Amino acid sequence: MMGKRNQHHRSENITVTLEQLVPADHLVRKVDQVMDFQFIYPLVEKLYCENNGRPSVDPVLLIKMALLQYLFGIPSMRKTIQEIETNVAYRWFLGLGLDEKVPHFSTFGKNYVRRFQDTTIFEDIFYKILTQGVDAGFVDPVVLFIDSTHVKANANKRKYKKKHVRRAARFYQDELEQEINDDREAHGKKRFTPKKKDENDQRLTKESTTDPESGYYVKGEREKQFAYSFHTACDRNGFVLGTIVTPGNIHDSIILKPLLELIIHRFTVPFAVVADSAYKTAPIAHLLLRQRILPVFPYTRPKGVKGMFKTNAFYYDEYYDCYLCENDQQLVYRTTTREGRREYVSDPKICETCPFLERCTKSQTMQKVIHRHVWQDAIDEVEHLRHTPVNRQLYARRKETIERVFADAKEKHGMRWTRYRGLKKVTMQAMLTFAALNLKKLANWSWDSSRNPNGVSYFLRIHKTNPHFQVEMRVCLQSEGRYIFMMTSLFIRLLLHIFIILFLIRIVLYLNLPAVNHSAQ
Repeated sequence: MMGKRNQHHRSENITVTLEQLVPADHLVRKVDQVMDFQFIYPLVEKLYCENNGRPSVDPVLLIKMALLQYLFGIPSMRKTIQEIETNVAYRWFLGLGLDEKVPHFSTFGKNYVRRFQDTTIFEDIFYKILTQGVDAGFVDPVVLFIDSTHVKANANKRKYKKKHVRRAARFYQDELEQEINDDREAHGKKRFTPKKKDENDQRLTKESTTDPESGYYVKGEREKQFAYSFHTACDRNGFVLGTIVTPGNIHDSIILKPLLELIIHRFTVPFAVVADSAYKTAPIAHLLLRQRILPVFPYTRPKGVKGMFKTNAFYYDEYYDCYLCENDQQLVYRTTTREGRREYVSDPKICETCPFLERCTKSQTMQKVIHRHVWQDAIDEVEHLRHTPVNRQLYARRKETIERVFADAKEKHGMRWTRYRGLKKVTMQAMLTFAALNLKKLANWSWDSSRNPNGVSYFLRIHKTNPHFQVEMRVCLQSEGRYIFMMTSLFIRLLLHIFIILFLIRIVLYLNLPAVNHSAQ
């Protein structure tokens, strides 16, 4: 029998409170339980007049509205206001009654332009949430997972003008020049005279007329577009520790040092830095090893022409400072260039009759030249450490940490494109997005730990060592629950199999015992 519902409930009057309408396990309840937003008032106190003007919209209400937008991935503030008007959970979180008017969607934008634009309010909110995660014991900055992701700019890719810009200075340039001159002196060469700044050292790039502060980039077979790069570092539990926003045409390796200094200033020197192949350069490896930070980088295929000998086919003799080729001939040192590369050359008279000449070089002078960076020893050490168990385990966690952070931010929190134009506003978006990610994780973990009946600690302190570094790490049982459960199950099954085998062996021996005694008689 088909049932029918009457529609008279639409005009029914009932007595109910917002507290009764919000589910007990709703995310806004978890956030409200873990975070007291009263800390915002001292941060914005100087931005408001004390004894003049009309009462403003509560700044805590403004910040909470922005956090709701990023927590639930709502695409715009206009849409956020529409959701708040009809969602009782959002009203409960903001402290608004059912009949109370919601602020206009332009209120947050006007307050940003007039008050928040040139302040660090959003950065302070991000670090306040992160500090609370540290106090709760959820943040573990011993190992840094660093990467960057491109976020599409709010700009038309067809509206641009070509412009000459100066090349960005490298953070290691002064140290590299000193190393080059020292290396030349050690080989009996003259020191380079200081190079004058060349005003013509520029490159041609495309500048957007819609958002001039964005950068034009092309990566692989992807679409050419204007974008921003979010250079981000997180810990092994997925908490974002810091971020720097740059135009999309800035290379990842250039921002690693300022990002690392930002994390060290806020926390301490990490044990290891895990990054992809874009960061696997001699200057970065030299920087990390000099600070006694374990570099964890992936394997990269040797570069070169197909069918020709790669550089790794030549053996470097450190004692004699030369290379040995496949024909057991020496490539001796010739000079050190301004770019920091030593040149090792072969003897053309020997190469002329070499059977491997066709696979070795296509030079018309029949001379093989190998370039070796003055900091190549750091790269060699990185390759050596890549085979250690610690490095393998840490790099395997990269897909579960920084890659997952970017995936969640883009899929669930609207970070596939920028909502604003200009570096300052996009930086605000990045800070609020990662603050929402950290707040969501902090709220869920705090909620679960408060409901844990046995009061079991969520962290286990373990020791991991290798011949070069020693560290004490904390492993989050919540984030590694599946792994621990799997290993425990395997261990129990192994013990069970051993017990069964021993039992069967004992039965076989018991059954064969009379036969053995009979044969002995």
